[in-house]
Amino acid sequence: MKKKFRIIGILSILVIIILGTFIYLKFFKFNTHIKDATLSEQIVFAKSNDDVLNAGVMFGAKKEIAKTIAVILVHGWGVNFYSPNYISIGRSLSEKGYTCVVVNTRMHDIGNVEGYKWGNRLRGGGYWGIESDQTKDLAAWIDFVESNGFKKVILLGHSAGCAAVRIYQAEKQDNRVIGLVFASGNVNADSPIDSSLVSQAVRFTSENKGDELVEDPKRSFPSYTSAATIMDMVNKPPEYKDFFGIHTVNAGITKIQCPVLAFYGSNGDIANETDLELLKSSVKKQPKGPSSVTTTMITGADHMYDGEEEQVAGVITKWIDNGFH
Repeated sequence: MKKKFRIIGILSILVIIILGTFIYLKFFKFNTHIKDATLSEQIVFAKSNDDVLNAGVMFGAKKEIAKTIAVILVHGWGVNFYSPNYISIGRSLSEKGYTCVVVNTRMHDIGNVEGYKWGNRLRGGGYWGIESDQTKDLAAWIDFVESNGFKKVILLGHSAGCAAVRIYQAEKQDNRVIGLVFASGNVNADSPIDSSLVSQAVRFTSENKGDELVEDPKRSFPSYTSAATIMDMVNKPPEYKDFFGIHTVNAGITKIQCPVLAFYGSNGDIANETDLELLKSSVKKQPKGPSSVTTTMITGADHMYDGEEEQVAGVITKWIDNGFH
């Protein structure tokens, strides 16, 4: 009997180990594909015109094949410029001849301190940042790369970073930006914000408490957004909420003239080929828009392109080298 219980105990432990390993590999595995550095890398900074200082890393290209075009990679929600996948993409692009600057905006991480003004702490990040102010950060980064000799820039936005780069170009129509890359960004129109959250945000901001966090009780995990952040999203112009014009005529995309490349990963990303087709068909309905729209899938990649960063860099450089067609 004791031997039977011992065997059952051993089998139970094995089941727990196997189950634990599966959960770890599926949900908690960190990036194991970080590309080694082979070229020059430098931590760099850019200050916006409202004195927000952001950091980034510049990957220098191979001198013998260096291009005159620089790529600026903008992070997604809750992360930052030194996320391993971004580092690997930046290194791969530099090896293919394209200087790449992977940058923070004031929306980096869940929360950050942008600085201090009149004795008050200015917060940023996913919980507290004002998304619309990212245009100031991107303008500073484009000025930075121009000061380093690059008059032509590709803006590459990942996930939430897609909204940052497309709104920047729609607002500024910066002639230094010769192409936009939307990596795993949202295509559909923004979902309406729950009225109960908006009412709380309105109350807090009217009381000059824009930093107060509002919890979304409908999420399966704790989720917070500051009142000021919510109101910034509420006040986003309609043409930017439905940027590709799925339901809107003269949407934000009509203000984009440069070529566009959009892609998703084929392995559990936030969207797929159907969404890319929706993007293209919606843009086609608009009275004007990008000079070209190219879409593709990154085979075997998840939302962060873990292990497929080289493929991502290859897709981007091929698109650039082929003249955006």
